[in-house]
Amino acid sequence: MTKLLKFFLFAFAIAAIADAAAQQGDGDDEAAGPLDQVVPVADDETADVGEAAEIDERDLATQLAEEFDRYRRLVAEDVMDEADASAKRIVEMVIRLHGPQSLEASKALNNLALVQSRNGQYDAAVQNFESAVEIIETVEDRLTDKLVNPLTGLGSAQLGNGRPDLAKEAFSRARHITHVNEGPHNLQQVEIIEALAQATLMTGDAEGARELLDRMHALNVRHFAGDELALIPSLMRRAGWQHAARYYNDERATYRRIIRIMEQKLGKEDPQLILPLSKLGESYYFIDLSQSELQQRGMVSTGEIYFKRAMRIAESSPDIDWRELVQAKLALADHYVYIQSMNRARGLYTEVWDLLSGDDERLAMRDDVMGRPVALVEEPIPKYAFKGGDKAMSDAQLLTGTIRVDYTVSSRGRVRNLRTEAIPAEFTDMQRMVHREIRQRVFRPKISDGRAIESDNLVFEHKFFYRQADLEKLIEENEPAEENEPAEEPSSQATET
Repeated sequence: MTKLLKFFLFAFAIAAIADAAAQQGDGDDEAAGPLDQVVPVADDETADVGEAAEIDERDLATQLAEEFDRYRRLVAEDVMDEADASAKRIVEMVIRLHGPQSLEASKALNNLALVQSRNGQYDAAVQNFESAVEIIETVEDRLTDKLVNPLTGLGSAQLGNGRPDLAKEAFSRARHITHVNEGPHNLQQVEIIEALAQATLMTGDAEGARELLDRMHALNVRHFAGDELALIPSLMRRAGWQHAARYYNDERATYRRIIRIMEQKLGKEDPQLILPLSKLGESYYFIDLSQSELQQRGMVSTGEIYFKRAMRIAESSPDIDWRELVQAKLALADHYVYIQSMNRARGLYTEVWDLLSGDDERLAMRDDVMGRPVALVEEPIPKYAFKGGDKAMSDAQLLTGTIRVDYTVSSRGRVRNLRTEAIPAEFTDMQRMVHREIRQRVFRPKISDGRAIESDNLVFEHKFFYRQADLEKLIEENEPAEENEPAEEPSSQATET
């Protein structure tokens, strides 16, 4: 029995249960789905039977249309559990109306998979995206542009499932199909290239990701030739990716280019400059560790001029939204915390506190941005306790461990009284990595009545994946130490920094 047939049997079983519960619908994520193409049923031997079949078909098509409208509403309202149940009912109705080997069935499966992916049900989403791809290949061919959407959805679900290696294959195939159908310079492939770059970066190939981003940028430059302002969204995404790949000098060059374009086209005081100026300032939190400590301090301090300019533009723009003014002031205050210039930071935090001490909307924002410590810089923490984990197997085949961190953030935004615990206790290397990362973080301290205060009893938990063989190896390595002398307790560390 093929995988596809097994799925349809499963879908019919689900649908039978759902029909008994309620006649509610759920449909495609695409506006033009199976509802738009109702295929008439062929005449039967008798007029009565044929007429009854036509009536049943019209009823089913009506139910399907209603279910699809309900599905779209649920998705728009982000009620994803109900949208999932609705999507399953749509799959069953589409198969009854159009058959399992139909493009309508592939669309219904694709939309069900999209909902499942958003719900974090990646295994189910992968299976349904693959089924949608299989149907399209059977009904049409392996190079039809109808494969692009389910292939990109498949890649996204595989990324969520911790398999960037498989995601690269899906994204690469989708990109190739756009080349065949739309040509090598089509803009449709830009989002696919961006997703492919993410998967490539997750496999550890930073240089490969960089080449893809350069290609994406070249496509945008070609398309927006003569309209530099239209190129800015692409440049902002490019800078974000350069940051993720740790090409910090390239990131700064991109933000400077954005700023130059805006200055030339919009003027040097335009409020749209605030965001790229602030982002350029933030980029100086990240430095080349090969430089001397003095050079590193100088690089961080350079960010101040961009934060100050962003705040000045915000303050001098009478029509600016108050949220942008708050964010500009906070960014400069955070910078002063980072470089340990607390007197200047305190003054700005007091100004922000006063700005947000107004109506309910401002008070809600004040609680969000000042009611707790906020990390200014965070480095990613390894997800796997062994090398190549993201390429070796799916998370479903792994065991889950936890690193628990208890700590205090001082009024100066620094971590104090840090204690860590590994579960299982044998994973001391993972424990040390998490311990080091949290200890090095700088926070915007909690603000109360306009003053920075200390926050204690804070907890951070990092989930990681390991294999049973890894744990057994660590236990075996620790046994000789246990026989000869008491080993140092690996499951708890206390540090005052």
